[in-house]
Amino acid sequence: MRQRNDREAHAASFDQAAEVYDAARPSYPAEAVSWLTDGIAGPVLDLGAGTGKLTAELASRGFEVTAVDPSEQMLRVLADRIPGVEVRVGGAEEIPLSAASFSLVVAAQAWHWFDAGRATSEVARVLRPGGRLGLVWNDRDESVDWVRELGELMGSPDATYGEDEEPQVPEPFGPLERHDVTWVQPLSVDGLLDLARSRSYFITKDPEAQAAVIASLRRLTAEHPDLAGRETLELPYVTRCYRATLS
Repeated sequence: MRQRNDREAHAASFDQAAEVYDAARPSYPAEAVSWLTDGIAGPVLDLGAGTGKLTAELASRGFEVTAVDPSEQMLRVLADRIPGVEVRVGGAEEIPLSAASFSLVVAAQAWHWFDAGRATSEVARVLRPGGRLGLVWNDRDESVDWVRELGELMGSPDATYGEDEEPQVPEPFGPLERHDVTWVQPLSVDGLLDLARSRSYFITKDPEAQAAVIASLRRLTAEHPDLAGRETLELPYVTRCYRATLS
């Protein structure tokens, strides 16, 4: 029960940092979006859309996109950024939309927050026959020394609640395909600090602990030989993409 309550608290914490989340979190590389949407012509549901990082990429390609998220604050930022996109408050376990409405359902940086069994049933319900589920995560490339140290300083890895694990998508979907994209996000030191501030395991810390994290990150950027003296940092990512077709 405690673990479930902690998970819910972390998931709900984004309400407190919607603006920081939108400013700090990276978007998704064009290659990843192309792979997820390859062959799709109909409407798209962005599930757990947050402030619309993936929504914006889909809309810019001409897709009719509906965004669903449990956070009104996150959706408010999305609506301001991307006028014309339909937004609905709701969760993956009970999607507030009609059956057989979409050709593609995507979840960006979100599937690990869902109850996979219930979410899979709901995604299958709102997809058209032969429709697709697409999942995507931007993972920091911690094979790089300073990025690994960054992750250790930002917070406990076990607070990600399965973010780094292979996703589980049961029947009625077919097997998951995977495609990885490597890329680099340029950002300032302040941008790096905001990235930390956008993480659930930072938001849920008390103010004293938050201040300690920020101080440790400032030391890292000032003292690490790969970062010291640089105005622009290059944060490497591996974007993991998955897709599965409704049987």
